[in-house]
Amino acid sequence: MKAPLLLIVAVWLNVPYGGSSSCSVPPSQWCSSLDSAVQCGVLKECLESNFTRSHQTADPVQVGLYYESLCPGCRMFLSTVLFPTWLLLHDIMTVDLVPYGNAVEKHDGKKYTYECQHGEQECLGNMIETCILKLSKIPFPIIFCMEFSTDVINSAQSCVKIYNPELSWKSVMDCVNGTQGNELMHQNALSTQGLKPPHQYVPWVTINGKHTEDLQDKAMASLFTLVCNMYQGEKPPACGGGKRHYKSYCQRN
Repeated sequence: MKAPLLLIVAVWLNVPYGGSSSCSVPPSQWCSSLDSAVQCGVLKECLESNFTRSHQTADPVQVGLYYESLCPGCRMFLSTVLFPTWLLLHDIMTVDLVPYGNAVEKHDGKKYTYECQHGEQECLGNMIETCILKLSKIPFPIIFCMEFSTDVINSAQSCVKIYNPELSWKSVMDCVNGTQGNELMHQNALSTQGLKPPHQYVPWVTINGKHTEDLQDKAMASLFTLVCNMYQGEKPPACGGGKRHYKSYCQRN
């Protein structure tokens, strides 16, 4: 079972939602098994989420974000637009994060090296987020936590501890400082360099693998509206599909 929206919001806000004091697993794992769902008092929500996903009538909209960890515009888009949209529409959209942006890759004969637009700290932030994307089962809330904080780098360890406590910080840093992280960042470089058309700036948004200035403008203006319009299946309630859930109105005198 995959965590439904309400549980993801609980992870985002870091507040307890499970109805049972015997719950001993983090929110991201509440729907990982029938036992944990029962233990944490969220069986109904987990089953409802599975039912909704199993009755999807079209492929989800794929939203790609090519960005830099310390780019102000990237941070704002990721934390105030992309992440909230994903929270509301995660049943009909997927997110692919590629932290690299305007970096320059070189090879010194042994490994790849990087020069980043906002300096060495940005290279470190890109690498930490790249390793989190690989190692964590729920990476997006961690990266949101980092990008929304006042200090992207120094918040990383605490963000991992809050949203994915079973992921050790040592394993993240082993990836960052080792061959695994170096190769993962090389893949980010290849993905970014292979964009068609080539990216001219960041944040650079793709929708279903495509980028146009029209799609970029619509994503920046209202990604929520764009995803709802692009989804080819039955619209979820968040997009205005289905029946109204609110029946009480304040009538005009």
